[in-house]
Amino acid sequence: MITKCNIRNYTIFEHNDLLFSYFEYIGDDFEADMTRMARDPDTQRWWRQTDPCQLPPPNATTGQWAVLPEIWHQA
Repeated sequence: MITKCNIRNYTIFEHNDLLFSYFEYIGDDFEADMTRMARDPDTQRWWRQTDPCQLPPPNATTGQWAVLPEIWHQA
């Protein structure tokens, strides 16, 4: 489903107790693709299994992950 929703080069990193991820979005409607992913039964089942293992940082909006600001990019 990640690939079907136009996400490529998706990586999850770990540093001590902190997980963070990186991915490249190649589509043209991010919100629609994320809605499609959220409606997928296999994705929902995966999230039910993995969500209890993950806590967002304190500054994240309730129920959301924190989005890190990009401060530098070399293309």
